[in-house]
Amino acid sequence: MANPLLQKYAEMIVHVGLNLQSGQRLLVRAPIEAAELVRLVTASAYRAGARLVTVLWQDEQIALIRFQNAPRDSFEEFPVWLPKAMEEHIREGGALLSIYAEDPDLLQNEDPELIGIAMKTGAKYSQPVSKLIMRNATNWSIASMPVPAWAAKMFPELPPAEQTEKLWDAIYQVCRIKTDDPVAEWKEHVRQLGARARYLTEKAYQAVHFRAPGTDLRVGLPAGHLWMGGETTTEKGNTFIPNMPTEEVFTMPHRNHVDGVVRATMPLSYGGKLIEDFSLTFKDGQVVEYQAGKNQDILKELMDTDEGARHLGEVALVAHSTPISQSGFLFYNTLFDENAASHLALGKAYKFTHQQGSTMTDEEFETAGGNHSLTHVDFMIGSAQTDLDGIRLDGTIEPIMRQGEWTFTV
Repeated sequence: MANPLLQKYAEMIVHVGLNLQSGQRLLVRAPIEAAELVRLVTASAYRAGARLVTVLWQDEQIALIRFQNAPRDSFEEFPVWLPKAMEEHIREGGALLSIYAEDPDLLQNEDPELIGIAMKTGAKYSQPVSKLIMRNATNWSIASMPVPAWAAKMFPELPPAEQTEKLWDAIYQVCRIKTDDPVAEWKEHVRQLGARARYLTEKAYQAVHFRAPGTDLRVGLPAGHLWMGGETTTEKGNTFIPNMPTEEVFTMPHRNHVDGVVRATMPLSYGGKLIEDFSLTFKDGQVVEYQAGKNQDILKELMDTDEGARHLGEVALVAHSTPISQSGFLFYNTLFDENAASHLALGKAYKFTHQQGSTMTDEEFETAGGNHSLTHVDFMIGSAQTDLDGIRLDGTIEPIMRQGEWTFTV
């Protein structure tokens, strides 16, 4: 018999995260360690009326074996059938679920140049799928679960069995599974995020200004930007929650109007390595200087992905008092850590964060201030020391956050 909390988690993923519709197909991408959870998700999906559930299993050790043994000139090769199949699935109205769980140090001893080539190659061939997801062509969601190496990274002082158990407990807690009525909790949480998003959209700020130790950054916002939070709506009008957990309210920056310096408040797990103690300096929207205390070469590979990787595609606000932040854990996993702190993203912007974005061509979107790139990588900049102001079109300055907390109620 399945763990009741795991069963509840699977049901929440299907009914709250994906909001799977009767008659839909579902494609699941998951690590092989997630078999039990995926089986419960599959059963829940069929009970919800799914026509077909298909699973693409992943094993990150296969990726490590490739870096250790494959020909050095083979890292621009890619299984092109995979994104083509995913694109067909989405265009036919299928839902997409990703179980995101990995070893944050998987490739710590591998060649950063090869890592950069592999990441860029994957992004290039996955671009058609990425574009569909970026415009919410279908309902999709990302959830997570412990894998041994990740649990060991978080809780090295515990025996292996206790590491996994403790990480499961943390995931259930921040995903609001350990409550009497998780569905009611999620509905109220989503309501609050949506209300904050509407408040900020109505303000129509021309820019927001972050101030914190090591950070003094003005992020311009284009005319017609939309703040989003909690639920998202597909092109067919179905709501879903892209990330479980989610604590952010986010929008698109203007790709050419970002100026100042920003210091990350958490390490960034990218390409199987941790980039730590890093800062970026922007001028006219572009990164012109950068430095990192650890794995600066990987940071360089990220920003060398393409021209758009040195511009911002997202600005997201997260209160310091969220359950993830208050847990006191550094998750070494972007899905969780981005919901512990306000953050920015290098790379492409979501078209649905502009009033006319879903009907714009790529050229029109860029003219409106949107950023294009093969990549989209979040990094955390918020803390209990972060202050944020909104700047109105007439130059009026209004507080949005003080010491990492909202200054307004909804």
